[in-house]
Amino acid sequence: MSAPLPSTSANSAGPLKKKSQRTLFIILGGVVVLLIIAAVVAAKRQGEKATPVTVEKAVVRTITHLVTATGKVQPEVEVKISPEVAGELIEIPVIEGQSVKKGDLLVRIKPDFYQAALEQQEASLASAKATSVLSRARLTKAEHDFKQAEELYSKQLVSNADFVAATANLDVAKADFDSSLAQIRRTEGSVTQSRDSLAKTTIYSPVAGSISSLSSEVGERVVGTGSFAGTEIMRLANLDNMEVRVKVNENDIINVKLGDHTIVTVDAFPGRKFAGVVNEISSSAITIGAQSAATSASDEVTNFLVKISIKAPGAQLRPGMSATVDIETQTVANVVSVPIQSVTVRAAGGKTSEELQLAKAKEAKERSGNDLEVANERDDARRSREQLERVVFIKTGDTVKQHKVETGIADNTSIEIKSGVKAGDEVVAGSYAAISRKLKDGSKVMIEKPKKEETK
Repeated sequence: MSAPLPSTSANSAGPLKKKSQRTLFIILGGVVVLLIIAAVVAAKRQGEKATPVTVEKAVVRTITHLVTATGKVQPEVEVKISPEVAGELIEIPVIEGQSVKKGDLLVRIKPDFYQAALEQQEASLASAKATSVLSRARLTKAEHDFKQAEELYSKQLVSNADFVAATANLDVAKADFDSSLAQIRRTEGSVTQSRDSLAKTTIYSPVAGSISSLSSEVGERVVGTGSFAGTEIMRLANLDNMEVRVKVNENDIINVKLGDHTIVTVDAFPGRKFAGVVNEISSSAITIGAQSAATSASDEVTNFLVKISIKAPGAQLRPGMSATVDIETQTVANVVSVPIQSVTVRAAGGKTSEELQLAKAKEAKERSGNDLEVANERDDARRSREQLERVVFIKTGDTVKQHKVETGIADNTSIEIKSGVKAGDEVVAGSYAAISRKLKDGSKVMIEKPKKEETK
């Protein structure tokens, strides 16, 4: 009797079961992978730290463009008193800060030398006049002798030699007399000069004002000539009319005009502001910088001197006081404005200027490995202004949106926005590090609490 054959259905059920189990494992594995990826993405999103910022609303206001410069207070008119003659100071009847009128005595120099010189020249003048009188008498006698000789010569009573001698004597007498007259004029000039030098030993005030500086004392010797300035004895100024002399950078001087209104703050008067007007702008520049073979033109600072008249009666401003001037050069009314620090620059694609430089340097390094080319690429990126655009970050929910803006004039705190922002938008105003480097389009942010609230 033969053995029974195995069942066909039982043999086929085993492979099908294994195949089903494999498919189930694959599906379960895929689900697990998707869950892991989702968990990682969620964790990454949850792990993104919000950047603390401060925000301010864009507002409509009037903006006045200011050019700020620092300088010194000086009198509008200041006269330096220097002698024209040398000598010892024997009298200074004024003190520093004293008010004087025009014609008041300021300085007296010892006059002995100049008095003696005048007397000597006057004696020389008297001698010259006496010599001239003698020459005149000789000329009169010579003229008489010539006439007599001429008469006799016409009658053939004197020789030709005698007539020639008489003519020569007349010519000599005329020349001698003319010389005596010239000597008188020369001596008179010396007398006038000596008298003038003697008069200059006494110095009177040329204008009304106050003694702003007194640098000499009685007993000192001073130097004075007519060719160049002598020893400065004192300075005389009108302290009622003062001005501030400031140096304005060449980038700002094109905005400054004669007559521009200014606000002047003087360090010696904290909290007080003085009104002023631009009354003079220098035509030539003042270049500040080390002059050496290694100094390039870019290392020099070019400024222009600007004088601002200020009226401050009773303020007792003194020459040399430090002052800060805000020159109002342009004003626009009813424009959208944001804090000036809210505006930053980004390259195309949202990169900061530093990131753009690093990217170009990395690209050059990977391309050639040449450090010099890397440096050149970095410099090129720094100079590529056209690749940079001005942007602000506007808060929307818990993220920020980067907006390209067109700006106008600015004052010390706010800047005009011509396009890109509307009034009421919440614009990120701080911190500087967040605005300039950290924030990107879509960055998560949180409002930073004011320090006063944190300390409570």
